[in-house]
Amino acid sequence: MKLDIKLATATLVVLALGCGPDQPTNTFTPNMARNAAEQNIGINVLLSGPATDAQLAELGTFGNVTGRILEINALFMHASASALPAIQALPYVLAANPDAERQGAPVDAVAATNFTNGLNTWNLDAINVTNLIPGPDRTMTFTGEGVYIGVLDTGLLDSWRQYFPQERIAEQYGLSFEGRSGNSNAEPPNKWEHDQNSHGTHVTSTILGFSLLGTPINGVAPRATVIPVKVLNQAGFGWSSVIARGIVYIADLKAGPLQDHPMVINMSLAGGALDAVEREAINYAIARGVIVVAAAGNAGNAGMGFPGAYAPVISAAASGWVGEWTPVGNGGWWFNRDVPEVSSTYADNFYIASFSGRARPGQDLDVAAPGSWVVGPFQLNSSSVQRSFFFLGGTSMASPHVAGIVALMAQKNPSLTGPQVEGILEATAIPLPAGSRTIRNPGGSTSTVSWGANATGAGLATADAAVAGTPAP
Repeated sequence: MKLDIKLATATLVVLALGCGPDQPTNTFTPNMARNAAEQNIGINVLLSGPATDAQLAELGTFGNVTGRILEINALFMHASASALPAIQALPYVLAANPDAERQGAPVDAVAATNFTNGLNTWNLDAINVTNLIPGPDRTMTFTGEGVYIGVLDTGLLDSWRQYFPQERIAEQYGLSFEGRSGNSNAEPPNKWEHDQNSHGTHVTSTILGFSLLGTPINGVAPRATVIPVKVLNQAGFGWSSVIARGIVYIADLKAGPLQDHPMVINMSLAGGALDAVEREAINYAIARGVIVVAAAGNAGNAGMGFPGAYAPVISAAASGWVGEWTPVGNGGWWFNRDVPEVSSTYADNFYIASFSGRARPGQDLDVAAPGSWVVGPFQLNSSSVQRSFFFLGGTSMASPHVAGIVALMAQKNPSLTGPQVEGILEATAIPLPAGSRTIRNPGGSTSTVSWGANATGAGLATADAAVAGTPAP
């Protein structure tokens, strides 16, 4: 599934990206069912141990083995859908399922090494990283320095150096994984920086900040180092088999050359089912000290998306600010308005977006963070010099806020584990009870947004409280 996102230009033209429901056919015949069963699909297989030659030969009788992840005893196949039950029944197969859909050139460098002194924006004010004050707006002393964040997404635009300091992007570790069912190994190392979708660039801008035509805009963790890993294609789609490869890649970096640094994964992507191989890759990463953050998905009341709904993952719902688009015509609202700081009524400033995935039975939602009308770089071409910016809405935007907060926590205490971080975030979140808010829309009209108790997790995550609640090492 492609991650739905909302966009608006600075001139308040509102657009929407996403895929509509499949159109039903008028008739269904037994031949159609047989053809569907005989169609080759991608199948992800988790084994009980390392694959033997005999096991590979037996699996080969059902289809083609197209790839493997040795670290987690996983392999990928192309086989007919009708072969799946027989593959699942093999004694050495722990789990097998269809591959699950997931969404979500050198130029001059930015003349800065980070955007610590960048301008305040409402979404950073909302999580108490910045405040509208004279001089530099940043209020947090922690900046994420020394922490690496693997952004598993669409990669970065060709023009990324126009937006980010080169020092903040780990070019030597940037990589691209594409294809389906393990059919593709790592692509050429520089493919990650030729994105035309821009989703990954916008996500990265929330973490690091960005240059707005020369004006620095702050980020949640402006001195963290981002590792761009392309796991989604130019249309913003991907597959769980590819996501699993990206997760294991970051985990292996943590176990190898980056073992002395805290590591976080951000996945602003989601799909409708938990893949067994993807789940095992997450377990593998967490066991090696990587902290995993993901979007809750944009399916609203239909439920959360995976992998965010998987309990060991720190999941982020999308909140918005009631001050959005107020007053009408205030094009600078996103950087010149102050979110009130009164603690007793702080939650009254926020709502949960209607698209944000609600936790259904068996799904785990942790916290909420800004995911409505967040400004960042966005362009849909390969220009290495063009710069453009959009307001985007989605849990894709909420997730990097949480990942950035985690980086601040990990800078304070590099020994933190994923379960510890999740516990601190939930314990320090500001409760946001079920309720309704009346908000102004971009065109000046108003609407009422409502949500239930299953939409917020523990509440609104804030950087100051989460860092204060993090014990010193």
